[in-house]
Amino acid sequence: MIVSTKGRYALRVMLCLAQRGDDAYIPLKEIAEAEDISQKYLESIMTILSKAGFLDAVHGKGGGYRLNRKPGEYTVGSILRLTEGSLAPVSCTTQGAAACSRSSCCQTLPMWERLEKLINDFFEGITLEDLLRDGGAI
Repeated sequence: MIVSTKGRYALRVMLCLAQRGDDAYIPLKEIAEAEDISQKYLESIMTILSKAGFLDAVHGKGGGYRLNRKPGEYTVGSILRLTEGSLAPVSCTTQGAAACSRSSCCQTLPMWERLEKLINDFFEGITLEDLLRDGGAI
């Protein structure tokens, strides 16, 4: 499993907003500069996050983005699944994937399913608050 730049940048942006710790809206340009992310690419990520209800967005003068929950209420898993679509290590364990013709006799499928559970449990066990507090030393 490789997490794309979209997933990594979404985590960075959410952490950036969590570090602010106030109710102020942060302009997109300020976030892009602070995180050294292209403003155009960041717009697409912010749209995903705000449409999913992870952020509040206000357009126009004085607008920007802010978290709409406490950092402890956002898991890394929820952010990555939103931006990546899935954290499955192989396509056959992806939710909604077409049934594999070999699933009934596949001796490796249980291993892949266990790995997927480990990945999901790991990322669901880490919140933005944890990352802020522990500096990523989880």
